[in-house]
Amino acid sequence: MGRLDEVDLSLRISTDEEQRELQRLGRRFAQLRLTAGGLLGSGQLGPPLCVVMEGWDAAGKGGVIKRLVAPLDARHVRVATFAAPTPDEKRHHYLTRFVDALPGWGGMAVFDRSWYGRVLVERIEGLTPEHRWRAAYDEINAFEQAQAADGMVFVKCFLHISSAEQLRRFEKRRDDPIKVWKLTDEDWRNRTKRKAYKVAIEEMFERTSTPWAPWHVIPAESKSYARVEVMRLTMDALERGLRDAGVPIPDPV
Repeated sequence: MGRLDEVDLSLRISTDEEQRELQRLGRRFAQLRLTAGGLLGSGQLGPPLCVVMEGWDAAGKGGVIKRLVAPLDARHVRVATFAAPTPDEKRHHYLTRFVDALPGWGGMAVFDRSWYGRVLVERIEGLTPEHRWRAAYDEINAFEQAQAADGMVFVKCFLHISSAEQLRRFEKRRDDPIKVWKLTDEDWRNRTKRKAYKVAIEEMFERTSTPWAPWHVIPAESKSYARVEVMRLTMDALERGLRDAGVPIPDPV
């Protein structure tokens, strides 16, 4: 896993190309999801598909998730959004609150933020003692490995944008009366800690990008490029998972 500075943020596609690619990929993705759900083909259930979305504030996670699930029947995918844990959730192991949202065989879930908050925001904000967040790397790897051993297909994406682009998007949100609610004082405060977050993010990649759950850093300076790339990665991962599980894969229609 390379450093964030090595990511080519110049990668982009036009809006027209985005629409063409999302339509093309989306039709095949829907076909594969229905196959994994036992609704097309042999009826054999495919592996659980878990998409983990992380990224900088204003990197476009919501837009990526919206386009990713758009071709799918809403009954066949779950989008789980996580904010700060509640007082009751803090009484349990930090991984506990994510378990119920994990997909089972034939299912799919998209995590908007995830257990990686332990080694990102909780680390940077001092919400967890150092010895606890350092232990989390091995805990997370073991957690994901156990799920993968039972067939889970992980697609872990980090949306990367430059500091300048993030500022541009913040200012655009600030000046838009419909989107201003998405910009908080915490977002501005997090920007002042970008260097610290960068160190934490790169250590997260180094410690938790594994053969069973690798990280994919998505250049997201172009929202169109990021949306298409995440769908492509997810579709390819699902097709490999179906093949590994011995589920017959239909020809594209």
